[in-house]
Amino acid sequence: MSILKLKPSCKDYLWGGSRLIREYGKEYEGDVLAETWELSCHPDGPSVIRNEKYAGKTLPEYIAGEGRQVLGSHCRRFRDFPILTKFIDARDNLSIQVHPDNRYALKNEGQYGKTEMWYVMDAGKDAFLYYGFQREITKEEFAERIREDTLLEVLNAVPVKKGDVLFIESGTIHAIGKDILIAEIQQNSNVTYRVYDYGRVGKDGKKRDLHIEKALAVTNRIPILRENSSYPHVADCDYFTVDKLNLDGKVMGKLTGRVSEESFASILILDGEGTISDETETLAYQKGDSIFLSAGSGTYTIEGSCDALITTIREKAAQVRIGIDIGGTDTKIGLADVHQKLIAWKTIRTDAGRPAKEVIQKIGLTALALLEEQGLAMDQCVGAGIGVPGTVDRKNGVVRYSNNIQWEDVDIVKEMGTYLPIPIYIANDADCAALGEATAGAGRGYEDVILFTLGTGVGTGVILDGSIYEGSGIGGSELGHMVIVENGEPCTCGRRGCLEAYASAPALVREAARATGREMTPEEIFAAAKEDPAVKEVTDIYIRRLGTGIVNAVNIFRPRLVLLGGGISAQGDVLIKPLEKYLRQGCFGGERSGIPEIRTSVLGNQAGMIGAASLI
Repeated sequence: MSILKLKPSCKDYLWGGSRLIREYGKEYEGDVLAETWELSCHPDGPSVIRNEKYAGKTLPEYIAGEGRQVLGSHCRRFRDFPILTKFIDARDNLSIQVHPDNRYALKNEGQYGKTEMWYVMDAGKDAFLYYGFQREITKEEFAERIREDTLLEVLNAVPVKKGDVLFIESGTIHAIGKDILIAEIQQNSNVTYRVYDYGRVGKDGKKRDLHIEKALAVTNRIPILRENSSYPHVADCDYFTVDKLNLDGKVMGKLTGRVSEESFASILILDGEGTISDETETLAYQKGDSIFLSAGSGTYTIEGSCDALITTIREKAAQVRIGIDIGGTDTKIGLADVHQKLIAWKTIRTDAGRPAKEVIQKIGLTALALLEEQGLAMDQCVGAGIGVPGTVDRKNGVVRYSNNIQWEDVDIVKEMGTYLPIPIYIANDADCAALGEATAGAGRGYEDVILFTLGTGVGTGVILDGSIYEGSGIGGSELGHMVIVENGEPCTCGRRGCLEAYASAPALVREAARATGREMTPEEIFAAAKEDPAVKEVTDIYIRRLGTGIVNAVNIFRPRLVLLGGGISAQGDVLIKPLEKYLRQGCFGGERSGIPEIRTSVLGNQAGMIGAASLI
């Protein structure tokens, strides 16, 4: 086996510093060294081999000479070398940017997209990174804030310190802040869409280009939930697996590893010095070195005192689940991985007026097409989950009644099974949205959650002990149809005084029209309430009646978290603050019994798909 030490490609971007020269011994004639591409086959800056018979040749030349088997069997699925490893010295703030996913990048740029991870090697006292949004924003607001230079106001600033790790999926808006030193492992891509750059100019004296339209097309505008751990790895995804090595030279001064035929190994030395050896040679290493071990190299031993990141490529995760969220107007079909994250999704028209068999056929064929587009075989799917509005018989797989899509006694599991020959599970759509938020959204980490979806109706989902509450019969809970006003307003269910008759969007519009004589949207109503006392009284009554329904539900189910979803939930603290007061006043036992938190949901229209996939 050959132990290859690599010389990096150096980049002098305007925001860079000089620590990589001063502290890490990088050979560079300039004063500013922003990045060193330590393990790279990218044409914009390939690494060069320092030793053995390929000394002076690039890493791509070594691979071409020895054959792609040096990368390992797990790399066969990649067209190009899979990763790019860097050191980054941010003396100043980097631009706010986003990277596309594979599908968009291959179509529009001719190369792969970029998912990456950052390991913070050092950081100043007040250092921070930008990582996603503070709240969900619309595409229109995103574009407006870019134009008006107010984007920073809605970005999520994350303080960091030495040893912190962030995993940044493609589509996540992000930026490294000043006074931070980072080791980055990423997909082998140099595609970056810049959306904000602090008004800086390049070497030509002109402001650097922004890539607004492309960024708008690829950015995930839903807040990102930071993963605290990828245990037992530092980071793990289909593109790379990163492990941390620490030798203190005393208690732990030696490690023996093995490089199999499945993947090469990259060892990036963050600190320290020592030796790495195999049966035939011993090579000294020091802080800042990048070492490449080809697949099938066998056993190696690393000795000394060091911190290092070891990167390999694992087999693509096999388990994929299909999540289907059927709505009265649109149906969303997604593919979720084992981490409850959507790999890809599509939205189609439900066309509820057609026969149920035709609707189900269209959904099934679209799911098959989505799998084919992603290169996934049916045997990689462990099942499909379907969220359906209305009364659902989960045990028998039958939609008993749904006014939204005009179905009655539809055996959806049997019908969908003719297209998807895998286990299929169903649940009410609001229950699926609640489960999605509980497993991968704002309710993550809570076992007992109630979701109120404030839209055309008031949909509710109850999660107890981590599972959907169904009761003894079919249909689960229908908290939107609890009576809060005796003999009150007529409800769509045929009764009077239900929560839905007072807390839905149409109910709010109705009451505002009665008070003002004009039709307004919910957004316009809350905006008008700031100036118009009559409208303010309407919104106050709306919130009070919603609070009554929530307090009733809390006193029955005793959840630890209440979530608000749907269009009206976008009002945020305008709803949350007074509702917190109603909870403190109305929850039985008060503080002694534990008052639940109340938040807005964060997954948006993805919640139903993720929750449906989580049924499996």
